[in-house]
Amino acid sequence: MKKKLSIGLFFLPVLLLIAALLATCKKNTENNGHPPVITSVRSYVASPNDTVLHSAVANGQWVVITGQNLQNATQINFDGVPASFNTALFAPNSAVVKIPDIQFSTIDTAKLYTVVYATAGGSTTFSFKLGPAAPTITAISNVFAAPGDSVYLYGTNLVLVQSFTYGGTKISSYKSNLDGTSLGFLMPAATPTSQIIVTTKSGTVRDTINATPTISRISNENAYPDDSVYVFGTYLKNIKSLTFAGTTIPFYTSSSDGTSVGFVLPTLTESGPVTITTKFGTATTVYNVNIIDFSTSSAFPNGEWLSNFENGSNWKYYGGAQLSAGTGGAWIPYVSEFPSNTGDFMKLATNILTPGEGNTYSNYAILLNSTQWVPKSNLNDAVGNWAFKFEVNVKKPWNGGTFIIQSSVGDYAALWQPWQVSATQTAAYKTNGWITVTIPLSSFRKSDPTLGQGMGVSVAKITDLVGVSGSSECTMYIHNFSTSPTATGFYGAFDNLRVVKIK
Repeated sequence: MKKKLSIGLFFLPVLLLIAALLATCKKNTENNGHPPVITSVRSYVASPNDTVLHSAVANGQWVVITGQNLQNATQINFDGVPASFNTALFAPNSAVVKIPDIQFSTIDTAKLYTVVYATAGGSTTFSFKLGPAAPTITAISNVFAAPGDSVYLYGTNLVLVQSFTYGGTKISSYKSNLDGTSLGFLMPAATPTSQIIVTTKSGTVRDTINATPTISRISNENAYPDDSVYVFGTYLKNIKSLTFAGTTIPFYTSSSDGTSVGFVLPTLTESGPVTITTKFGTATTVYNVNIIDFSTSSAFPNGEWLSNFENGSNWKYYGGAQLSAGTGGAWIPYVSEFPSNTGDFMKLATNILTPGEGNTYSNYAILLNSTQWVPKSNLNDAVGNWAFKFEVNVKKPWNGGTFIIQSSVGDYAALWQPWQVSATQTAAYKTNGWITVTIPLSSFRKSDPTLGQGMGVSVAKITDLVGVSGSSECTMYIHNFSTSPTATGFYGAFDNLRVVKIK
C-alpha cells in the first residue's frame, strides 16, 4: 500500500500538467490564441438594409460587429461607455450588441468615435463615428439680457461644441447641460441682432436672433382713462411705438424680461387694435379694444342703458345678478365698490355655497337671451380662433365655486375657477380692479358622466356649440362641485360679455 501511494504521488504533477495543457488547448481553440479583430460594424436589420455603418447616432440601436475571434468577449465599450451584452448572440466572426445610452456631455472625449472590444485573448480598438445627432436651436432665454447676464440657448444635441458665435461675437466660455438641451453663456458686451452659429462634432446649426414681439393678452381691454393697463406677451422691449385703440401711448414701462409693458391709459376716442413695434418687428391684435359699440361685436350685455342689455332684448333680469351703475342715475342703483367703470354692470354676490349648491336661477346666475355668438360667415372657422370674453372685478377674496358658461345648444360648457391653482391646491383669488378674462371657445368641453360637467371632450366645431345659425342663449352661473362647503362666497361684478375673434 505504501508503494502504490508513492507511485500515485509521483504521477500527480504530471496529471496536473496534462489538465492545464488541456484547458489551454480548449482556450486556444475558442480564441485561436489571438486577440479579437474588428473589420466592420453593420446595421442589425434584415437585408438589404444590413449595410456597413461608417457612423451612427447613439440612440440605443442594435448593431452587428463583424471580424475575427469575437466570441467570449469580456468587455465592449462604445465611446468609452460599457455596453451590456449576451454572449449567446456571439459567434467567432460576429457579435450582436446594443449600443448603450451615452451622455456625451460627460464622456472622455479622447475615447470618442471608438469601439474597444476585449476578450481573454486581448483587445482591439476600432474607429467608428458614434455621436449625437446634429445640433438644433429652438429658443433663446433672453435676447435682451444685459452684458454679463446669463443666457441660454435651448435645443437638442448642444454638446461637444467646437465653436460658438453669438451675434457676430465669438463666445469662448460656455457650458452644456447634461442632456444637451441647453447651452449657457454670458451675454457679450454688444446687444447682438444677427446670427447664432454653433458648431459641434456632429455639425453646425445657424439661427437668427429673432425677437419679433407677440401679444398674448391685455389686462383690461375696456379700461377707463387714467387706469393702469398692461399688455402681456413676449419680446416687449426696445419698443419704438405703442398704440392702444388708435391712440399713441407716449409713456410706458417694459418689464425686465420683456413679457409685459405697462402704461396709464389716456382718453380714447375710438375702437381699434393694440399695436407694438420694436426694432425686431410689429405685433397687432386681431381684435379691437375700447369697444364703443358692442352691438357690432357679437356682444351679450355690455351693461349700458338702451343697449342690448337692460331694455329686455338680451338680459334676463330674474337670473340673480343685480344691475348696477358706476355713477348712479335713473332707476339703476349706484354701487361704489367697483370704481373705474362709470357705466352699468352686473353685480353678483353669494354666500358660502354648500356642497352641490348653485344653479341657473335664483342668486347664482347671469341669464342672457339669444345673441349671435359668431357671424354666419365665420361658423367654419377653427374653434380656437374665437373666444368668450368679459370684464370682471372680484372685489373680495374668492375661493371655491366654479362659474359655468354654456350656450343653449348642445351639452358643452367652459369652467372658470381661477382660485384652482392645481389639482390639489387652491388660493383665494381677487383682482386689482377690472380685468379682462379670455376663454377660447376650444375650452368648452362636453359633459362627462364620470368626470363631470365641462370635463369631457373639447368642442370640435363652432356649430356644435352655438348651432348652425351661430345664435344661442348664454347662461353663466356659479356652482359648488365640491363635497365640502366653499371657503368663501363670491362678491364681484361683470361687464361686456362678448365673443371675439382672437386669431
